[in-house]
Amino acid sequence: MGAVKTIIKRDGQIVPYDRGRITNAIFKAAAASSGGFGFEEAERLSRLVETRVSESYSTQIPTVEDLQDIVESALMENGHGNVARAYIIYRLKRTEVREAKRGAIEATDNIPYKLIYEVLRWNMEHGCESIAGLNTIIEEGNYPDLVLACEERYANECRAAGKRVLEHGEDVRLIIVAGPSSSGKTTTTIKMEELLSKQGKKLRPFHVDNYFFDLEMHPKDEFGDYDYETPQALDIDLINDHLEQLLAGRTVKTPVYDFHTGKRSLGVHETRLEDNEILLMDCLHGLYSDMTRSVDDARKFRLYIETLGQLRNEDDEFMRWTDHRLMRRMIRDSWSRGHGMMDTLTHWHYVRKSELQHIIPFIGNVDFVVNSAMPYEFPVLKNKLFGYFPEAIELYREDFKRQDAYLRARRVMRFLEPLREYEDLARVPTNALFREFIGGGIYAY
Repeated sequence: MGAVKTIIKRDGQIVPYDRGRITNAIFKAAAASSGGFGFEEAERLSRLVETRVSESYSTQIPTVEDLQDIVESALMENGHGNVARAYIIYRLKRTEVREAKRGAIEATDNIPYKLIYEVLRWNMEHGCESIAGLNTIIEEGNYPDLVLACEERYANECRAAGKRVLEHGEDVRLIIVAGPSSSGKTTTTIKMEELLSKQGKKLRPFHVDNYFFDLEMHPKDEFGDYDYETPQALDIDLINDHLEQLLAGRTVKTPVYDFHTGKRSLGVHETRLEDNEILLMDCLHGLYSDMTRSVDDARKFRLYIETLGQLRNEDDEFMRWTDHRLMRRMIRDSWSRGHGMMDTLTHWHYVRKSELQHIIPFIGNVDFVVNSAMPYEFPVLKNKLFGYFPEAIELYREDFKRQDAYLRARRVMRFLEPLREYEDLARVPTNALFREFIGGGIYAY
């Protein structure tokens, strides 16, 4: 078992691990709660947390979120429920302090605070900012109206993004649609193509997923799990070579990757970029600087997609964006990539680690942000997934090497438990972004 040496901060920085900071945070939470305890118990708990983190993340670097989740879990399991609640409040106050130091212009994952506020305001105006609100919408028969409102908002944002592209002028030859896993990049890419084609802009897709190395070339962890979330899982040199040649007007032969076999075939599709065309790249790591290093910045337009959800429960805790995307991906992977629900859940720690290291630090360079979170998704997601989380909790409760899967499953299950389910998928339009994950849409993915 390797000791914890470093952690990944929310802005993607890797910094030294300091158990003393965990001890102090626990002690402050204890001092602020009834039935608290002394510094000696805080030290004991911080050592327990360190052991759990070391066992859970022996082959990778834990994030700040991972660490704090394990602190909360350790407090609850050791009979310190009041201190755990005080610790949650402490975390929220620390977030407020960070935002104040930044001039209150940033929020979670480097997204501008003003944008988050606009999302929350829209949700409140439509009564879908809480679990209770969604339940009321379903009970009163207004679910179809919510679906239409969400789709209209998303379509308006896509149109605004297309307008911004046109404002950038004729120099733009590469549009990058970037964002974390299951944020809806592919559908947004298609929507962009539909919108810009009406303005005489012909777009040619550049499918980065076809540039994955063969899966057998990726390193395995102790569970035999492949880390294909890192940019280095892609043939970055070949991507840049093809981008450079295409923008120079030359013809290239692009590869094809088969997700079911984990194999790629080189030189399959002959591709050329005409003078009136713009390359359109849908890429998890599109903001990662090396991904498009062969293209001058003036020739790029960077569009960022994220599930900027603002859905809270009765305890005023918000659904984490990464948990929302996890549920989307659990469904999509089960029918499009042949992965089991539990496989996606236990693999998710790679996803979050990669986001923090290779996506979040570059958000400040984007030209436009689109919110892909649809509040109407959650009743459907619960209907399709809720039964898997109790199973995951039982499987991984005592398996400290799977603590990320256990804590995530427990958190999502508790959050969704009071939410009413919704089964009628006919209410979801066939051109909806949500169809990218549940299937049955008109777009080819």
